Amino acid sequence: MERSRVELTSDVKVAVLIPCYNEAKPIGAVVADFRAALPDADIYVYDNNSTDNTAEIARAAGAIVRIETQQGKGNVVRRMFADIDADVYVMVDGDNTYEAKAAPALVNKLLEETLDMISGCRVTEIQEAYRPGHRFGNWMLTSLVAGIFGKRTKDMLTGYRVFSRRFVKSFPALSRGSRLRQS
Repeated sequence: MERSRVELTSDVKVAVLIPCYNEAKPIGAVVADFRAALPDADIYVYDNNSTDNTAEIARAAGAIVRIETQQGKGNVVRRMFADIDADVYVMVDGDNTYEAKAAPALVNKLLEETLDMISGCRVTEIQEAYRPGHRFGNWMLTSLVAGIFGKRTKDMLTGYRVFSRRFVKSFPALSRGSRLRQS
């Protein structure tokens, strides 16, 4: 059952989490689109040392902007999960390649089926939306996992996920960023 807006009571708090690195061009549209799709949600942009004006544009668009100085998406995700308290977390990349209009249906499914995580898929033909080798790598990884566990997803590397509070607050985010530890 698809709904145009999430029908939530005031008891359910939704947070949209947007990790960003140099997303000045698309971030304003991403914030606006998620504000329209989930008007009662708190929208957070976590800037990860951008060298452009991502943070300023996100703030002007109405997002709550926070800075994570430790480089790497793992560090940003760990910080977001630790800092934000909500019942439902919608995490999306700041590159404007995921459809915000899908968020209410994803949130509803998570709540109605008491799930811990739902993955959304990137649906775009814009070649610039993918790093070199991304499509092939995603296909290969998704096929490998499907061969072992069965086909449960089309996009293992998606940057669009919806999480329960239970998942976020128990997730063992161990990433230390892009630096290698030396012994």
